[in-house]
Amino acid sequence: MFRHASILLCLAVAALVALGLVMLASTSAWVKGVDESYMFLRKQTIMVVVGLVLAVVAAFMPGEWMRKMVPWMWMGSLVLLLLCFVPGISVEIYGSKRWIEVPVLGTFQPSELAKIVTVMSLAAWFARWQTEVTTFWRGFIIPGIIVGCPILAIAAETDVGSALSLSVAAGAVLYTIGTRLSFIVPTALSVISLASVYVYHNENRWSRIQAWLDLENPVHQLDKGMQQWRALLALGNGGPWGVGLGNGVEKFGTLTFAHIDFIFPVIGEELGLPFTLGVIICYVLIAVAGTAIAVQATNVFNRCLAIGLTAVIVVPAMVNIGVTTAVLPNDGLPLPFVSYGGTSLVFSLAAVGLLVGIHRVSNQAPPGAFPLGKDTRLSVRL
Repeated sequence: MFRHASILLCLAVAALVALGLVMLASTSAWVKGVDESYMFLRKQTIMVVVGLVLAVVAAFMPGEWMRKMVPWMWMGSLVLLLLCFVPGISVEIYGSKRWIEVPVLGTFQPSELAKIVTVMSLAAWFARWQTEVTTFWRGFIIPGIIVGCPILAIAAETDVGSALSLSVAAGAVLYTIGTRLSFIVPTALSVISLASVYVYHNENRWSRIQAWLDLENPVHQLDKGMQQWRALLALGNGGPWGVGLGNGVEKFGTLTFAHIDFIFPVIGEELGLPFTLGVIICYVLIAVAGTAIAVQATNVFNRCLAIGLTAVIVVPAMVNIGVTTAVLPNDGLPLPFVSYGGTSLVFSLAAVGLLVGIHRVSNQAPPGAFPLGKDTRLSVRL
């Protein structure tokens, strides 16, 4: 299975992308305020092509070149994150400043790029200081700064979901490389405590928590808990086998963002349990394949990068499915490869390309020092 990990990874991703385009055709035609019925499908199809090209480039990108460019990429991604707060450049949607306006490219979400670059920076640091991963300064403090700056910038955009997923990815890399748990656990508990205090004193987020805890309350069903309540109704309406592709009713305005954050319940309503379980199985296969690629990696940089990229893909999927099934409070993360979103799709495919590239390099047998035809065989005659 390890040998074919990249094939398994690509098949799972291809299935998710194909399903995403099909469901986007079913849901995006009913989005309010859009003149062109299939505008979202057309844009997403273009982004699939762009993402595939970027994935191919990433798969053949030399590892040494990436390591040399990491400091510049890290600073560049941080600058892009800070541009989200610059008037005239930033784009604010529903109170969140997660996007910037880029000429030619249009709206761009820097946090998607920052997640990949941050994981790459962390991998490059540990590859440089392999013997000091258990020390406090080079094994924890400096890596914490490398990760903490982008996370704080993303959280300040009120994109708490992306900050959370990047934190989990960074924690996975730290744990895998051997950073002491005596450093990781107290810091994680402190951050969770501070985040809890912040959520409690933030009226908007605390009201979401209260709505999530009591979704059957009619007051919450018409306000903060409406999306999750309608998502549960969609899943219940679909039953085991679904009502048929295109026949779902919740997408007609009652389930807002059915083409973005809440596309998973529409899959359940129209295609039923086989496809919702199939989506979950695809993400499990991505996690297994990514872990297998990390295990086979021949150096520390590739191993850390593979673990981090796998977490960057799988953690948002876990959070999205948890939110849309009311297991977690509403967060706003899209479903990777399936939900509408050009930046998320392009950089998720780029992450897959990097994983395939790591596996390709790991499977290359080192050339022999002496070709077989020129071997000299010595024997002792008795």
